[in-house]
Amino acid sequence: MFRRERSIPLRCSAAALCNNLSVLQVPSRNLTHFGVVHGPSAQLLSAAPEGAPLAQRQLHAKEGAGVSPPLITQVHWCVLPFRVLLVLTSHRGIQMYESDGSVMVYWHALDSGDVSPVQAVFARGIASSGHFICVGTWSGRVLVFDIPAKGPNIVLSEELAGHQTSVTDIATEAAQGQDCMADMVTADDSGLLCVWRSGPEFKLMTQIPGFGVPCPSVQLWHGTVAAGYGDGQVRLYEASTGTLHVQISAHARAICALDLAPEVGKLLSAAEDTFVHIWKLSRSPKSGHTEVEHCHAECVPDTQVCGVRFCDPSGSSFAVTGYDLAEILRFSSV
Repeated sequence: MFRRERSIPLRCSAAALCNNLSVLQVPSRNLTHFGVVHGPSAQLLSAAPEGAPLAQRQLHAKEGAGVSPPLITQVHWCVLPFRVLLVLTSHRGIQMYESDGSVMVYWHALDSGDVSPVQAVFARGIASSGHFICVGTWSGRVLVFDIPAKGPNIVLSEELAGHQTSVTDIATEAAQGQDCMADMVTADDSGLLCVWRSGPEFKLMTQIPGFGVPCPSVQLWHGTVAAGYGDGQVRLYEASTGTLHVQISAHARAICALDLAPEVGKLLSAAEDTFVHIWKLSRSPKSGHTEVEHCHAECVPDTQVCGVRFCDPSGSSFAVTGYDLAEILRFSSV
């Protein structure tokens, strides 16, 4: 069972974007950081366990060329082995900041090249793997940035070509020390999933075909891909082979966000049907296949949910954002 905790007020509503919430725990300071996108700005908030907001900061998209301020598409904290960076993506480029948003350490402008004037140019989908940060783009390419232990000498080391349509989300997990381990998955607007092995050179391991609907959100847990689709389904695949293990009719409308509590294998799903569900993932000792158990459902009435995240690795609390909702809702286990 989960109960509603004190909400965290926002200056303005979260934008109606999928995966529009990022959470970073700072155990050493007993703080939780929240990041939410609204139009051309991103709101960063820090809160203590009792829910009282302690600090707020607004970041704006770097304008580059153009007359109107560019819209931000996503904000996400990337936890690397040696530092934490805050990454913003927009219609103009990719911005990387120190974790508190105080200093911008890198800016990468998107090259629209020969793109038609009617086609949108943007970056979307952010994840870190080892000392790399990967960012998806409108063209389907995934940009891989090599991050130094400190300083601004960030380098675009590789561009991954696996998608023909816009990337929607990227998920990674630690490689568990296996040479053939698939440790990154990317999703796109056609529902196609690409599974990669990271390293000095990223390798495409397998492709999981879509079935006519977008895949707005994806997660990776112990070699299992969890994908949320525009028809409300959650599908679980074996990452290395692309074999479908579980298909769940989880929601009545399009899924907008998934998250994982890796320590306990809890999967969080949120959709436009106003519901948030928690699922427990486990491996069958006999078959080795992934099994699923439904744990909890929470309704956020009259709200277009657009972001959801666990607030701790054990999955004992989570946060929700919604369009036209000027607060972050928080829930914790009883």
